[in-house]
Amino acid sequence: LLSYQIEGLIVLSHTLSSKKLASYQIPIIAIEREAEYISSITTDNYMGSLQATSLLIRDKCDILIHINANVEKTVPAYDRIRAFEETCKEYQVPYDIDLSVSGNSYQEILNVIRHISVSYTHLTLPMIRHIFTRIEEKYPNQKKGIFLANDTYANMFLNLIFQKYGKLPPTYEIIGFDNSPIASESILPITTVGQQIDVIAQTAMELLVQQMEEQKKRAPKPLEKPIHKQITPVLIRRNTTS
Repeated sequence: LLSYQIEGLIVLSHTLSSKKLASYQIPIIAIEREAEYISSITTDNYMGSLQATSLLIRDKCDILIHINANVEKTVPAYDRIRAFEETCKEYQVPYDIDLSVSGNSYQEILNVIRHISVSYTHLTLPMIRHIFTRIEEKYPNQKKGIFLANDTYANMFLNLIFQKYGKLPPTYEIIGFDNSPIASESILPITTVGQQIDVIAQTAMELLVQQMEEQKKRAPKPLEKPIHKQITPVLIRRNTTS
């Protein structure tokens, strides 16, 4: 980084810790990643998850299930898990949380979703089972609200449902996260939590330029502590919820 004489940097990857990045002593803005030691811009993941979970509760789902990866608590996306659990507890709604999704490619993740190990809040079942088959067997006549960590997972889960039923039955509601193109282009447009990407980008640039301009002053004043800004998400209702 230093060899290229970089004046400022926006980081989205998780390859370097924020402590390491801060050691370069140049203006750095993180987007949606661990950022204890540097400034950051994130979606309000807690609010997004709260919106999704609340919708499933309002639609009178009998059981709520959240499917995600085992996200570290220092990563902003962890708040999607935290908000889901806290909201279900607040409204005393039965829920399950599964954090077993892993893999990088579409096929790897799909295989995990098909053979996921499920961690129940109140029940103990075998660690490895077909998640879709397990849900079908356990809650055959109950309305199931499935909140997935992102639109890719949501699209995979929706495809599994269509492979069995040829449609989305009234016993399922699905919500994704990100409002990525796959959500609107799937076999059935997916309800999702939309991140305001344009606002995130603009806010990140403004904060970065502000810090870069400060660095150019004769007597620059470094930030006393990193600045962290959250952008409010927008719940986008489509065909996979009532």
